[in-house]
Order: sequence, then C-alpha cells, then structure tokens
Amino acid sequence: MQKYADLPMDLADASLVILAEELGHGRILSTDMRDFQAYRWKTHKPFQNLLLPDS
Repeated sequence: MQKYADLPMDLADASLVILAEELGHGRILSTDMRDFQAYRWKTHKPFQNLLLPDS
C-alpha cells in the first residue's frame, strides 16, 4: 500500500494484489478500471482484468 500512496488503495484492492502474488497470476474481475491499470503484481506484471473486452 505504501508503494501506491498517491493512488488510494483500499482493503479490497490490496487483497487482490496479495492474492495475485499468492496464486501466481494476475487475472482479476474488477470494475475499478483506473486503479488496476496502475497496480502491478510481482513488482512489474500488469493485471489482466477479465471484465475488459481486450484483456
């Protein structure tokens, strides 16, 4: 959460980031399009939001 201090991260967002790291993939379902364009898992990998048509 400190890494993204300029972009508010709530408990749900933080939970998805931690879960992606534990599961070993960044496939998520989220209506939070803006934040998950910025968040990364495993330090550098972007999330794949399955709600977006081009994901």
